[in-house]
Amino acid sequence: MTRIRPDRALEERLLARYPLVGGMDEVGRGCLAGPVSVGLAVVSRTTPAVFPAGLADSKQLTPRRREALVTPCRAWVADHAVGHATPAEIDAVGIIGALRLAGQRALAEVAARGHLPGAIILDGTVNWLREPTGPAVAASVDQAASAPAVRPAPSVYTSVKADAHCAVVAAASVLAKVERDALMTALPDPGYDWARNKGYTSPAHVEGLARLGASDLHRRTWHLPGLDRFTGAAEAVVADAPARPAARGLGD
Repeated sequence: MTRIRPDRALEERLLARYPLVGGMDEVGRGCLAGPVSVGLAVVSRTTPAVFPAGLADSKQLTPRRREALVTPCRAWVADHAVGHATPAEIDAVGIIGALRLAGQRALAEVAARGHLPGAIILDGTVNWLREPTGPAVAASVDQAASAPAVRPAPSVYTSVKADAHCAVVAAASVLAKVERDALMTALPDPGYDWARNKGYTSPAHVEGLARLGASDLHRRTWHLPGLDRFTGAAEAVVADAPARPAARGLGD
């Protein structure tokens, strides 16, 4: 399959209207364990036209190539951040609500440095940054830690496969993937093989669930394969995942 090469066409069109434009991409949405993470890369009208060589959707890159792109991506963009939502927050507000929390946390970080983008490019067709409405949603949000509100809220533009064809979104995907992978590798692991599966489904992960049960790092409202075979007297206890990593650049 021919790899889609990113370009700057969409972000440059938006930069004609907004001084700062952000690209966002999520990592870990389909995992069984660990946080969901949202990367944010921000470009300005003075961002160099030439982006890092080899930049692509993080899923198309090897781990070594992704890690090698972190420093060039950070140097290329005007600002960047990665926000996280914990497994407990995913259980409390659902995956869309958790994506919103993580995305708002990333936005709040760049806003604090004076780099809040006027527009965000989101991969896909769903604007999961949109604020929820309705009493049922409000009640569920109360169960999770809130994210700092950013004002004015950026305009959101969704684009299918933006992580592949839009350079600023590809940069966000690389930064998020490397940071989350490093976070999962560093977590205490009694036998789920997170260093290799990063919380996704794998034979070793399913076997660990069957042998150890679910930990506090698992998304307990999800169907966890292997639990139907778990016969232990008590589930494994593992420290909860932090809402944010202890330090930036874990994957450098």
